[in-house]
Amino acid sequence: MQFFALDNFVGLVNQTFEVALGDVGNTSFVLVEARPLQPGESLPGQVRAPFSLLFRHEAAIVFPQKTYPMQHEALGEFGIFLVPIARDRTGFIYQALFN
Repeated sequence: MQFFALDNFVGLVNQTFEVALGDVGNTSFVLVEARPLQPGESLPGQVRAPFSLLFRHEAAIVFPQKTYPMQHEALGEFGIFLVPIARDRTGFIYQALFN
C-alpha cells in the first residue's frame, strides 16, 4: 500500500487517471482539485495533514462508492476509495479523503 500526501497530487490537477472496471474495461477520471482539509486539533501520531481529492467522470451513470484500482504514470498503480458527491452537466464528481 502506498502512503500518499497532498504533495503527490497537487501537480497532477487536470490530468487523467485510468481506472480499471474489471470485465467492463478501463475508464478515465480527471483530477479537478487537490486541497488540504481544515484540520482540527493535531492528533497524537498523525503522520500527514488530511486532504481531499476531487475527480470528474464524464458519464451519464454514477459509479458506486468503493475502492477502485487506479493508475497514473507519475504515481503508478494504487487503490483509491471514491465517493460520488455531485452531478453537473458534464458528469459526476467523486471525492477521495485522506486523513
